[in-house]
Amino acid sequence: MGGMNMGQQPGMQSPPLGSHSHKQRTRRAYAPFNPEVGDAPSQGGPAGFPPVNNPQMPGFPGAGQQGYPSPAGPPITGPQTFVPGAQAPTPIPGLAAPYVRSPGAAPLPAGTGQPMGQQPAPYEPQKPRIDPNQMPSPITVHTHDQENYGSAQPYSTAQRLNAPLACTEFTAVDDGNSNPRFMRMTMGNVPHTEELLKASHLPLGIIVQPLAELAPSEEPVKLIDFGEEGPIRCLRCKTYINPHMVFINGGKTFVCNMCRHENDVPDDYFCNLDMAGKRLDSEMRPELRNGTVEFVATKDFIARQPAPASFVFAIDVTWNAVQCGMVAYAAAAIKDALYSGSGLPAGVRVGIITYDRSAHFYSLSPSLDQAQMMVVPDIQDMFVPINEGFVVDPTEARHIIEPLLDALPTMFANNRTAEPVLGAVVQAAHEALRGRGGKLIAFQTALPTFGPGSLKQRDDAKLHNTDKERTLYEPQDAFYRDWAIKLVEDGISCSLYLFPSAYVDAATLSQLSTVTGGELYSYPAFEGGRDGRRLMADVRADVQRAYGGSAVLRIRTSDGLRVDEHYGNLYMRNHVDVELAGVTSDSAIGALLQYDGKLDEKQDAYFQAALLYTTSDGQRRIRVHNLAAPCTTLIGNMFRSSEVDTSLNLIAKMAMSEALTSPLKGIREKLTDRCVQILSAYRRNCASGSAPGQLILPEAYKLSPLYNLALLKSPAIRGGADVPIDQRIYHMCLMRQFSVRKTMDYFYPTVAPLHMLAEGEGVADEVTGIVALPKLVRASYSLLDPAGMYMLASGGSLMLWFGRQVSPSLLQAAVGVSALEQIDTKMHSVPEVPTELNQKIRAIAGGLVPTRAGYVNVQIVRQGMDQAEVQFASLLVEDRNNDNMTYVDFVCAIHRQIQVEARPKGPSEPKWSYH
Repeated sequence: MGGMNMGQQPGMQSPPLGSHSHKQRTRRAYAPFNPEVGDAPSQGGPAGFPPVNNPQMPGFPGAGQQGYPSPAGPPITGPQTFVPGAQAPTPIPGLAAPYVRSPGAAPLPAGTGQPMGQQPAPYEPQKPRIDPNQMPSPITVHTHDQENYGSAQPYSTAQRLNAPLACTEFTAVDDGNSNPRFMRMTMGNVPHTEELLKASHLPLGIIVQPLAELAPSEEPVKLIDFGEEGPIRCLRCKTYINPHMVFINGGKTFVCNMCRHENDVPDDYFCNLDMAGKRLDSEMRPELRNGTVEFVATKDFIARQPAPASFVFAIDVTWNAVQCGMVAYAAAAIKDALYSGSGLPAGVRVGIITYDRSAHFYSLSPSLDQAQMMVVPDIQDMFVPINEGFVVDPTEARHIIEPLLDALPTMFANNRTAEPVLGAVVQAAHEALRGRGGKLIAFQTALPTFGPGSLKQRDDAKLHNTDKERTLYEPQDAFYRDWAIKLVEDGISCSLYLFPSAYVDAATLSQLSTVTGGELYSYPAFEGGRDGRRLMADVRADVQRAYGGSAVLRIRTSDGLRVDEHYGNLYMRNHVDVELAGVTSDSAIGALLQYDGKLDEKQDAYFQAALLYTTSDGQRRIRVHNLAAPCTTLIGNMFRSSEVDTSLNLIAKMAMSEALTSPLKGIREKLTDRCVQILSAYRRNCASGSAPGQLILPEAYKLSPLYNLALLKSPAIRGGADVPIDQRIYHMCLMRQFSVRKTMDYFYPTVAPLHMLAEGEGVADEVTGIVALPKLVRASYSLLDPAGMYMLASGGSLMLWFGRQVSPSLLQAAVGVSALEQIDTKMHSVPEVPTELNQKIRAIAGGLVPTRAGYVNVQIVRQGMDQAEVQFASLLVEDRNNDNMTYVDFVCAIHRQIQVEARPKGPSEPKWSYH
């Protein structure tokens, strides 16, 4: 695991994490600590302890003790988390753990313990007494949040309360602020000055998911048509009319909530005010009542005539693609996506290309008896040989498309060509979709070494896990990025499906998806039995979700704030407009905020995200999301209202951006450093009166160490030479494109016990369809019962684990066999057995992976018998794995560094780091 240099002097700072490359400049994200902040003892010590379910630990020392006023303001009245620990030094291999006070223990003398890297004490230390079960757990946090927001009482967006977590199933009522599904802030209370933000070291940003799916119980977004004049806007800053604008002068003037400019109300929009200064028609106008609305765009926003979107499927049919079964499964996946479930979004047309050393186009005109193939062998001068019938309505041409897809595997069964010309296909798709917009969905198996955009093998094992490894993350040349920019100009996005059996230079090819707002999928060493149905589910989910094209996103903020950087799969020509050739319900954009001045602490801070896009059926719309957050002068309010899930998503996106220019080791160090600085700032400003040996975590941020550890263990940035470059790039792309909800599913696995299901568990709710899960287990191997069965869900995949001591009767009821040896480990779904337990297990499997569009790919793992158990164990993030320490050890290391951070440092103090 990467460490962090602890030899800084007071007031020093670490350089910020990276940012999107459209700004080529170096700057500091955080200024030095204010040495005066936190010098005085703080009030708000250890008050409000969480319950401790350990009879040997009746309580923590110091509960209810009084402190002293702090420059940060009044005491923290909300709960804080105190982690119990050891009474004596607890050495950990490679570092000395901190002293953490046990309940009832006497205060430890200052300076007790060994800094990491020094010689251990000359006596035998006691064994650790830190109970892992006492560590903060995502399961407890999410369960508590679900209980608060998952009841029949809906969540009103006008409440000044923390929003439901992204993993919580809830119903939101739009009462003036945008639904949290659309916009999430890293903190609910915005500091009124930059100095206050720097003192906390918390990230200040927004994650925008503009087309996010709403719950079935929530009202759809209202569509408003203002006619040829378009929606009302501020004349100065162009902010769209919203519920936070104030009408004055009898209703003749409105004050912009962003820039405070006074605007005249158009005559045809005038309405009188009531005694409270509120328009009499405000309840009848969605734009004055709802935080999210959609406007019909006027001709001023239409650069070219909108048209329904077209999806072009491009399938690699080279020898390798045929032999591994990709062609057959890709064809079946396309057929399934077109004609099952909800089908394509309204208005979408489809076209099909196959390619090897040449490109094959198909006329799908409904007037034909069968598809007609036309081959373009001269790929150096690519053109589309079909004028009419290349993109068609899939319903009208179903009798043409289905037989073609069924015949593709046979048509190319004897193909011996091994060089897929992806670059030429990109050029052809651009030519075919230019002027109409749409999406290229390409299935690629090998490094394109022939034709336009041909690449060379450049992977060098000697560079792996070195500072020079980052050179492999950069595109090999500018061909694919240049063509991706051309796709953006014509509103064409790209989803790229890779099936690598060897190096394919994902860093270069992924430019097609990252620049155009698409997504990257990867199936290493593709095997139809293992990966085929997962591919089908991915394609179905990809093409059936809501889609918009030729999109531009702009985020506006109150005076005093500005968007400093944008993160995600996007393209930017300037510093304010985010161009998205395609945008889906899963598209998520991160925005890091900076200060231009002070905010008025008596006024809310306002944010508006406006997305101009073309719907799949060819209508130009403007979707507007609004959010108001109170300003605060108290650092405690910032911590209390922080959302660690959203912060993790933003920090991960920032780290992936920096990975292109900085070594991964340095990024790992900065991530750990930032975690330490945030927790140190909380202790300094909000809990300085607590005992020095106690690790105190802010309630809203108590999972920060665990999530930081999970990020360090991710294939995107972890150390070690066991991560192939293409897979590292793939996971980097995942973090760039993930929404907050998907981020949480990715970083911390869900582990559900299946051997002790209660009566109501494993049963879907009749109204919501949500499957009731059993009490979940923390992600640690030590907590798994060898006589039990567990379902693990992580990042959209499932693993079914059987303990070595599971009883024959339980096995029989679960999967229809009586011994572990009889289980077919090659099966990739839970077999159907006519038992109640089996039905519940299959229901739980479906409920754990809601993003898989109805299909779950399950991998069987038998304890001590299958190689797959290594992968299973690597997903248990609380254990020692993936070149990193355990959760308990990591928290101990974090605590030790917090103590060092708080200790005055002399100029001659040696520098040291942990690994």
